[in-house]
Amino acid sequence: MKLENRNPVVHIEYPPWVNEAIDWERPYHSDEDRMRLAIAVAKENVERGTGGPFGAAIFETLSGRLVSVGMNSVVRLNNCTLHGEMVAFMMAQQRVGSYTLNAPMLPRHELYTSCEPCAMCLGTTLWSGVQRVVYGATREDATILNFEEGPVFPESYKYLEDRGIEIVRQVMRDEARAILELYRTKSGKIYNG
Repeated sequence: MKLENRNPVVHIEYPPWVNEAIDWERPYHSDEDRMRLAIAVAKENVERGTGGPFGAAIFETLSGRLVSVGMNSVVRLNNCTLHGEMVAFMMAQQRVGSYTLNAPMLPRHELYTSCEPCAMCLGTTLWSGVQRVVYGATREDATILNFEEGPVFPESYKYLEDRGIEIVRQVMRDEARAILELYRTKSGKIYNG
């Protein structure tokens, strides 16, 4: 394979359906309300054939304002780092104009993700600036489909918690797991490498 472009540009954007499927204006107040949106993003991504069965959303904690969503875009944009959480982090930081969501002038932020974060996404959580992570389906649910979640250990979570990041597990797990199953029934691509 000949490499032609010596100055590549990486451009990340939402798939076309996002603005018609997401209500950016309404506040999302409860864990269930916020998780419902992350799951809906994952479902839209699967049903519209734009990526894998993982969705995420970042909210301002107190106001419930939606800051960003993220959907798995690995295959769509040919980039192994574009997991749902990673896209949500990138878009949120662009929207607020800061490399961290924990900057002094910003409100507190939370990440909601339809599935337990993989090693990459969990690691990035530390630097993202979110102060709370809420997930739905578990890594065991994802591994049933042969997704490789990488080296995540109880100590990984303890490390985050010791730094003030709250972890909330298995919120709406059955609903989130149903999106993984939907992806399986549609013979979705497993793209571990």
